[in-house]
Amino acid sequence: MKNLQLILLVAFITTFVTKSFAQPKHYDIKNGIGIEGGITQFDIITDNFETTKGDGWIGSLSATVDIPHKWYNLSYSIQLAQNNLGISGRESNFNITPLDIDYKVLTAQIALLWHARIVQGYFTIDFGPMIQYNSKLEFNNLDQESFLINGYEQVKASDITDISNVGIDGTVGATLGFSHFKFQAQYIYGLNNIFNKLNSNKELGELVDERKFKGNMSMIGFTATISI
Repeated sequence: MKNLQLILLVAFITTFVTKSFAQPKHYDIKNGIGIEGGITQFDIITDNFETTKGDGWIGSLSATVDIPHKWYNLSYSIQLAQNNLGISGRESNFNITPLDIDYKVLTAQIALLWHARIVQGYFTIDFGPMIQYNSKLEFNNLDQESFLINGYEQVKASDITDISNVGIDGTVGATLGFSHFKFQAQYIYGLNNIFNKLNSNKELGELVDERKFKGNMSMIGFTATISI
């Protein structure tokens, strides 16, 4: 009888402990929506042209997932930005005074970011990938369409506008603030050759003696976010 009682006691304790440790933990996962706006500084890193960084604006909508039992939060966002860029040129081969040919480019990005919590609720380090669509290079001043690009004898400003439209970006940044209002600094680098489409332009290739074009987008964003 004592052995039977002991067996039943052990079985009861084992069952109780097993159930206790097997119980799933419940975490209060919070979701949020953010509206973001700010300024950008845009450039293309290249050896083919002399570029000048230009200022622009950026706006986005984001959805944030706060995961208490992890060292990070997640966010999904759609960003829209209009950026400006200068490329060194000249009015003609007779007027060689250097000047900036002013372009603008519209970019749209879908981002998935991890936010590593450095100071809980106040400061995070952000990183992740983006898929980007960008427009062609467009002129801020249509009078500059026929200007020549410095470093080339016959390449006009209008010859290099048809850049690659889709790319993959990597981003790293930091966010500082409170639960409903935050400031963010972000650096975005284009992993794809944004000038690759120019290399398939046969007419342009004849003008540059088959020189290969290569460039990577570089953008810095400073934004403020209001979240609910």
